[in-house]
Amino acid sequence: MSDIAIRVEGLGKQFRIGTPERYRTLRDTVTDTISAPFRFLRNGGSAKAPADTIWALKDISFDVKVGEVVGIIGRNGSGKSTLLKILSRITEPTEGHAEIHGRVGSLLEVGTGFHPELTGRENIFLNGAILGMAKAEIQRKFDEIVAFSEVDKFIDTPVKHYSSGMYLRLAFAVAAHMEPEILIVDEVLAVGDQKFQEKCLSKMDEVGRQGRTVLFVSHSMSSIQSLCQRVIVLERGKVKQDAATADSMMEYLKGDAGESYTAEYTSTKPQIVKAGVRVRDEHLLISADFISPFPLSPVIGFVIYDPMGNPVFGTNMRAEADASIVPPSLSGRVEIEIPHHNLRPNQYLLSLWLGDSYCDYCAIERVLQIDLNTGPAFELPSHIIGSLSLPVAWRWTQLTTASDSIESTTPQIVTTECYLEHF
Repeated sequence: MSDIAIRVEGLGKQFRIGTPERYRTLRDTVTDTISAPFRFLRNGGSAKAPADTIWALKDISFDVKVGEVVGIIGRNGSGKSTLLKILSRITEPTEGHAEIHGRVGSLLEVGTGFHPELTGRENIFLNGAILGMAKAEIQRKFDEIVAFSEVDKFIDTPVKHYSSGMYLRLAFAVAAHMEPEILIVDEVLAVGDQKFQEKCLSKMDEVGRQGRTVLFVSHSMSSIQSLCQRVIVLERGKVKQDAATADSMMEYLKGDAGESYTAEYTSTKPQIVKAGVRVRDEHLLISADFISPFPLSPVIGFVIYDPMGNPVFGTNMRAEADASIVPPSLSGRVEIEIPHHNLRPNQYLLSLWLGDSYCDYCAIERVLQIDLNTGPAFELPSHIIGSLSLPVAWRWTQLTTASDSIESTTPQIVTTECYLEHF
């Protein structure tokens, strides 16, 4: 038996934009078929796409093995939802194909697959039947689904009267408890409250540990980090990276980040027009140039992020008591020097902001990249042990019981001691 749950090869999806497509008749289809060779010749031997079309996905290929929990991330419009709709058999691809081996449970949009006139109870049985489950199997799971969704008081109410949060609770409970071999979840958990989001993430983690396959789309980097061993990054309808979670998240978060940043001054308020970061010996050297339409006593702040997008360290001139007050100026440069020996070898991102003593004017998010991968590698990934490397002194002392009696639990310190120096 193959260990592949999902296989996608050369997948593409094209949409027409601007003009809604009308219903096609048999005569339209026959006419287009006959005229197709002549259009091909008029285009000089190439099948050019009309000007009013757009490729939401283009040449997408990847495999997902049985039992893998794979995250899919990307900016808005990168094609994530379109990809999941094709894999869920909601829409068909324009080119290429996708093979699905196993029963699919999907949660793409709040209320997808629910009939608004039916009650919650009736929709549970309807969705189970669509997934190919027998009535007895649905009945066996019914109480568990209702308990998880926490909508038991309204289970016999038509779902058109449900709030979006209630829709989500019931829809996720159905999708997760019908025991699909493949669970596909789009960015819908944000509708629920924090407690229910944690409950859903815990359930998806349980599904993954049971050896079932999960595809998870989210803009929450912490959720992707905690659930997925592998992440696919989409950009403008194409696969930008398919790698381990930490590597893919870093690729996604850094965007066009580099060691320097420049921008044309186009604002009517103070603006950072140039910034840079470099590593020298044991220090990070950060600089920021600003332009202001009025005399400004600049206050600069910065935040360093780890590869998972978590803030590691940040400060600003307001928070530092010894930061000198800069005289008002229409332009200038602020330079910052900080030691980096407490940061573990890794790649980091840096954000900067500009203000004065009263308010903030400009922020540039994650535009600078810091590469500290010059030291030894650590066996444990940074999201487990963190990004800071602090001096630690270890002390070990051997303990023994007061007597040889097994009932005695009173510890007694003996003189054998060992000191382990920190690295």
